[in-house]
Amino acid sequence: MLVSKNRATNSLLKSEKRSLFRFLTLYVAMVSLLFGLIGVLYYQSAQKLMLSDRRADLTKYAYIQTKRLKLLHHFFDEKRTYPRDPRFVSAIYDIELVPIFSLLEQPQIAFDKEIYIIGDKIHFIKTLDTYYLGAKYLILEVENSGAWLENFWRDVILYGLVAFVLFMLLGLYLAKLFVKPMRNSMVLLDRFIKDTTHELNTPLTAILANIEMMDQEIMAEKNRKKLTRITVAAKMVSVLYRDLTYLILEQEKESIEETIALKALIEERVEYFDILARSKQITIELKLAKVSLVMDRQKCIRVLDNLLSNAIKYNHQGGRIVIVLREGYLSIEDTGVGIAHKQIPLMFDRYMRFNQSEGGFGIGLSIVKKIIDEKGLDIHVTSKEGRGTKMVIVW
Repeated sequence: MLVSKNRATNSLLKSEKRSLFRFLTLYVAMVSLLFGLIGVLYYQSAQKLMLSDRRADLTKYAYIQTKRLKLLHHFFDEKRTYPRDPRFVSAIYDIELVPIFSLLEQPQIAFDKEIYIIGDKIHFIKTLDTYYLGAKYLILEVENSGAWLENFWRDVILYGLVAFVLFMLLGLYLAKLFVKPMRNSMVLLDRFIKDTTHELNTPLTAILANIEMMDQEIMAEKNRKKLTRITVAAKMVSVLYRDLTYLILEQEKESIEETIALKALIEERVEYFDILARSKQITIELKLAKVSLVMDRQKCIRVLDNLLSNAIKYNHQGGRIVIVLREGYLSIEDTGVGIAHKQIPLMFDRYMRFNQSEGGFGIGLSIVKKIIDEKGLDIHVTSKEGRGTKMVIVW
């Protein structure tokens, strides 16, 4: 029982990890997007703050350079050297945006802006009220030291990393809160299944034993019909009981493989389910070759019983089941309700049910898939809604 409990716990942990991974993936993507947006806004803010600080200096430089241009304009006949300054370089443009004189290293000018960054330089544009030397625009160019950018990256790496770690811890906490109800529900469901299985054993054994001992020859017709319905219900419960028993106890037992005559075993299981099939007027057609398979007999029965019971349970009244067996191939095809194509990958998940009108815990096909995988076989499903389902096992 301890091994069974550990297996159930491992199953829960796998489901919990998948849910945690999905939640955290979405959470990390959203946090990264948020941090990216904040980073862009912070970058723009830092750049604007730096330009605002430089604007004060550049405005003063522009005033000085304007005075120099004024002097040059008035004494142009005596002195024709363009004024220079070690703190900046400059250029003058006329009203048509044509350069009159330029010392700029970055000649591309954005006249619609007052101050901006271009490459490793900063440009400041001053519109002149008086056309000294015919100039309408004075452009100053200074070095962009990049100190503000270094501070930006330092803040982003330091504070951003701390904030990201805090957000991840918060996300992990929220994720655990998110999966906790699912974990509790699965624990309660597994506990319920375990308790139910123990309680079913005695009454189910008594019902089946007493049904077999009844002499139907001396019964009235209406009583035989009632007994048939009881038998059908009892066998359906018996299949569920065996699945639950396997799920909780038998799957932990060491497999004892033997050579199984599949044709005879399939005929035996079809006979077992015959009364269920006849209760829905379902015809079972067998196309069986003599094929052997080395496998644990009880596990093979679990696979066959679940596939047959599903083919009957989800079939239409008066439907048909075709079972084909040949070397390396077994197919069970029904004319039942079928399922949507997008739901096929989910049908082997435990507790998954697509038809709420039919009973069951949704564990039968998960058991089938587990046994198939353990044995190294392959199972393929094709289904159309309203047309039926075909299960194919190949080896």
